[in-house]
Amino acid sequence: MTIKSSIGVLGGTFDPIHFAHLRLAEEVAEAFSLNTVRLIPSANPPHRMSPSASAKDRLKMVELALNTARKQLVPDGRELTRVGKSYMVDTLKDIRIEHPNASINLILGTDAFIKLTTWHEWQLLFSLANIIVASRPNLPISQLRDNLERDLASEYNNRKRYDRELLHSSSHGLIFTYEFTSLEVSGTSLRKRIPNKLSLKYLLPDNVIDYIQNNDLYKEINPESKPK
Repeated sequence: MTIKSSIGVLGGTFDPIHFAHLRLAEEVAEAFSLNTVRLIPSANPPHRMSPSASAKDRLKMVELALNTARKQLVPDGRELTRVGKSYMVDTLKDIRIEHPNASINLILGTDAFIKLTTWHEWQLLFSLANIIVASRPNLPISQLRDNLERDLASEYNNRKRYDRELLHSSSHGLIFTYEFTSLEVSGTSLRKRIPNKLSLKYLLPDNVIDYIQNNDLYKEINPESKPK
């Protein structure tokens, strides 16, 4: 099969989106020469508490954040139109149907990757996409292998590649790693700053800050949203 394009997929709650998300998408797009990176808010995340902001608000913040970003970074609201839990395997199936001849590349932090065996139909992910694993401050790439459960370690050993050019000739099935220039910003820390009226400047885009303030998002301190 001839690969016609390379697509990155960066999912998350984006509650709210911040500069660490944008920097990750930017760096990976550049490092792997991706044509696009789709930032996809999870409407109903299966692995965590319900987000504090609605899916509609979180998608709007992603759209605002990408207004001035490089054109390769694209907001994607497909999970908001789907009923039930937002499983990544279903999202990748959708993208694969739309782009049968593309190299699709799921971007995960090391902290998410080590938990991959808890994901719905996790082994199917490799039949739909390559995986790019980016380092997180608490788990560098050098320590990744030692933190993998046996089945995932086996997949990692068999699928890991160092030559990034292989991404452009492989539509799925490979694992690459990337040392990310980590930024110490998190949605949790931001949600704690907002009700305490602490500055958000230089942590997320100004138009996202304006949206949060104009729509009174995160104004109450919650013990991280309740499960559905």
